[in-house]
Amino acid sequence: MKTLLIAALAGVSMLAINSAQAVERGGTLTFARYDDSNLVDPVYADRNPDIWMVTNLYDTLLRTKADGKTIVPGLASGYEVSADGKTISITLRDGIKFSDGSPITAADVKFSLERAVNPDFGPWSGLLGSVESITETKKGVTLSMKNPDPTIISILATFNTAIVSKAAFEAAPGANDQEKATALFAPGTPVSGPFTLKDRTRGSTMTFSANPHYWRQGEDGKPLPYLDEVSFVVIPDDATRILKLQAGEVNGAEFVPFSRVAELKADPAINMELYPSTRIIYSPINSRETRADGSPNPMATKEARQALNYAINKDALVQLITHGTGKSMTSPLMASTTQLAHDGGPLYPYDPAKAKELAKSSGLEGAEITLTTLAGSSDDATLFAAIQQMWGAIGVNVKVEQVDNPTRGAKNRSGEFDVHTYGWVNDVNDPAQVAGWLGYYPTRKAVGTGWNNAEFNALFETSNTEIDPEKRSEQYKRMQEIYADAAPLLFLYETPFAVALSANVNGYLQTPLGNNEFSSAWIAK
Repeated sequence: MKTLLIAALAGVSMLAINSAQAVERGGTLTFARYDDSNLVDPVYADRNPDIWMVTNLYDTLLRTKADGKTIVPGLASGYEVSADGKTISITLRDGIKFSDGSPITAADVKFSLERAVNPDFGPWSGLLGSVESITETKKGVTLSMKNPDPTIISILATFNTAIVSKAAFEAAPGANDQEKATALFAPGTPVSGPFTLKDRTRGSTMTFSANPHYWRQGEDGKPLPYLDEVSFVVIPDDATRILKLQAGEVNGAEFVPFSRVAELKADPAINMELYPSTRIIYSPINSRETRADGSPNPMATKEARQALNYAINKDALVQLITHGTGKSMTSPLMASTTQLAHDGGPLYPYDPAKAKELAKSSGLEGAEITLTTLAGSSDDATLFAAIQQMWGAIGVNVKVEQVDNPTRGAKNRSGEFDVHTYGWVNDVNDPAQVAGWLGYYPTRKAVGTGWNNAEFNALFETSNTEIDPEKRSEQYKRMQEIYADAAPLLFLYETPFAVALSANVNGYLQTPLGNNEFSSAWIAK
């Protein structure tokens, strides 16, 4: 049996002891959000305002460190993977409790993971599609796998596998699991995370209180969290969120417009944070032989798509749209913060001469292309204006089509587009999700492009059962090489998460997956 034991984190390091004086406990951190949470439940959270809050209320068996890649202990103190990769034995940490003081048991873990696996519950069951069964043991649970799954350890550190109370669900009102989950998104529900839900006014405010029975230790050797409460206020308008922060009415504001970053960085009363993210901005290119109306598609060849990429000055876009806070994509399939991202340098560096040559040889020169953008998006409007000018220089005429988000999604699914704007943030700490979305044809026709490459598809399928890290890394490197050469996307840029905090706020983190982490946040008084 191959053993991958994670040592339980016990005791306090000398570094923690030496820095304990810097940590202050108590108080309320008020955080301004752009949108409210509808349902913070591991299984049913399906919007970022829900997903990014889950781990404040519910802990996972394993956790991801701030880098978004490294797996460390959570409610589990360790795990073992059999040599054939088909048995995962998980050991629970001793003495862990829900917020009401009741013990977190193997029965709760089994119940929670069976909810996550159930295809009738929520949108995330496919992430655990390799799990055959879950059984309780004296010290935890055992997962029996249908096949080896290199993503399973990362999934056990993902929000959808967070642990809920079996007893609470069994006692909750509701005719089905979703109704019970909705009823439990309420004050008083026993939770496994660092905070409990104290109160909530839908669409307006929400308050988390410290879980008195939380297990994880802070720098001072006492249980986290440091804060007594986190108070959330929903302020959809960007400017108003910032004004409230500048006035001292809130301690933090998310989704700061990039155009305001430099100004806020210069304010000594504010810490303007740019957290590394897995967010990429790209544009799918219709790669089919014909357009939806049956006419020949001028973007059908890789040479034509390469021309479109070479014609775009990504550095200029980074300055125009992100005000210098972003950076050009270096992997065609994922953000540079994603595991197994291959850094080949900036993709398709600006080369108008090469773009013009490729446009002419591929027959793209003289073509008219429609760029479908999101109505009301200033970023999309700026992108269109820049691309129109850049592609015009190689003889490509560009017109804009502005639509709402549902229409853009429908066009992507039907193939009724030439090029359209899009973005992505990883939900899980593994490249399989984003690679499957962007490049694997059976998932969604390679993000709607219609690009279909047999070698890529085969590599993706093989990588999903490859448990040798080096072999899987080589598979992903080759997949990225294939995808970059085929250019079914405009490879544009990555952006950080921009969060502004009062200068006395410490320890807050937004992870590369977007999760808002308040457990280690504290306020200097």
